Formats: sequence, C-alpha cells, structure tokens
Amino acid sequence: MNVNKPEQTNRDPIVYDSVDTDDLESFSCASQGRQPYVDLPRIEKAVREILLAIGEDPEREGLLETPLRVARMYDELFAGLHVDVRDVIKVFHEKDHDEMIMVGDIPFYSMCEHHLLPFIGRAHVVYIPQGGRILGLSKIARIVDVMSRKPQLQERLTSQIADTMVEAVRPMGVAVIVEAEHLCMTMRGIRKPGSLTVTSALRGLCKSDARSRSEAMSLLNRRRG
Repeated sequence: MNVNKPEQTNRDPIVYDSVDTDDLESFSCASQGRQPYVDLPRIEKAVREILLAIGEDPEREGLLETPLRVARMYDELFAGLHVDVRDVIKVFHEKDHDEMIMVGDIPFYSMCEHHLLPFIGRAHVVYIPQGGRILGLSKIARIVDVMSRKPQLQERLTSQIADTMVEAVRPMGVAVIVEAEHLCMTMRGIRKPGSLTVTSALRGLCKSDARSRSEAMSLLNRRRG
C-alpha cells in the first residue's frame, strides 16, 4: 500500500464482531491474588463519612460492610490508574499484511470524573497495519479496558485508545469510535435516559487521506448500524 495514495483492493477488510471479553483478566484484587492498588482503609473511612453526611447510620445492619465493599469496588474500577497498558499488549508479525482490521462492539465501563458516576458503552477500533505489525485481538479489548478503568472523560478515553494503538503497532492509520450512555445525564440533572454520546479519534491515513478515512468510517458506521 502506498502511504501517500493507498491502493484500491478487492479484498475485504478483516472485521471481528462483538469481542468476547470473558477471557480478559479480572482487575479484582481478590481474583488476581494481588495487593490492593488503592488505600482501602482510607476509602472506607471516607465512605463512612459520606453516609453520615447524607443522614444515614453506617452502623445499621445493611450498611455495616458498605464502606469496605465500596473500597474494594474502587480498587477494581480504578485499576487502570495503576496498570501500564504496555504490559497487556502483544504485537505479532504477519508479513506484508496492510489491509484494514476492525474490532467492533468492545464493551466497557468507565467513571465520569465530574460526578464519579458510570458511563457505559462500546468501542470500535479500525487500524491499517504497517510493516506486518498486528496487535493480538484481545489486546485491543485490553487497551480499552485499561484506559476506561480510571476517572475519565469520553473524549479523552477515545483519544487515549487511538494514541495507544499508534504507539503499540505504529500503523498507517487508526480510527476509533466510542459510544456511551452517561448516568450523570440519566440519573440526575437533565435526566435523559437512553441518550448516547458518540466520540471519534482519527490518526494517520484515517485522518489525512480521504479514501482511507471514508473506508474506515464506512466500516465503523456499518458496524454501529
């Protein structure tokens, strides 16, 4: 493929639908047998103070273990702050492969940094390999997982996925679309359940070359549709 003017090809891009993330390692410290990433006692104390501040009794039966449960939950939900994404990436070499690859419908859960409420959605990733460098399919899902497990903005998450792909495999182009429902819009404020926020990030040929951009966006939109 000519970098400045990509060749037309009769071969279809490789498309992988609905990534199964069951094989991904859990970020739970209990399941991994690791030490907690976060300061559990400090979070427990803070949650207890919040319960008191809203007028609840942290000593009643239903709330006795809530501070510890929340602390353990935060250890899992914010594990991405403490994991180096490079440690979950594995690059393979497939000689002369330079056709588009798409992995779609990657589910994720993240926490909006403004209200610490979840936003839940799916990510779709397209890239054009260069030099035969191919990323293991589950590794793309791992990138999404690591980047989403921290206080986030959807716009930043989308860019971080794209930039990590660029750093990992140095492709000719990358396109990422993320669509999510934000519970800060569903549970509070404007209260519009079902509203989806869609963000995109384009890198390399997927941004600079009209033909590559059109092909990538066609794949992404077809998958989303």
